[in-house]
Amino acid sequence: MTAAPAAVTMYTTTWCGYCVRLKKMMQREGISFAEVDIEREPGAADVVMQANGGNRTVPTLVFADGSALTNPSIDQVRSQLAQLPGA
Repeated sequence: MTAAPAAVTMYTTTWCGYCVRLKKMMQREGISFAEVDIEREPGAADVVMQANGGNRTVPTLVFADGSALTNPSIDQVRSQLAQLPGA
C-alpha cells in the first residue's frame, strides 16, 4: 500500500528562513507536505519561476489542484487546503 500524495508541495532552499518557519508551523498544525529543494532538484526552479512570474521566490507552495501560494501565512495555507476538492 502506498501513501497518498501530499495535498501540497513546498518548494524551498536550505538557506531560506521563511521556509524553515513555514515548515515548522505546518508540522505543528499537522499539515503534511512534500518538500522540494529548488537548488537540488532538476526542474524545480522552473516550477517556482512559472508560479511567480519568473522569480525564484521561496517558499512557494503548489497545491494538488495546481494553485500556488508564495510565502503564505499558515492561515492562507489552511484556507487553500480547505478549498481543495475532497477537503
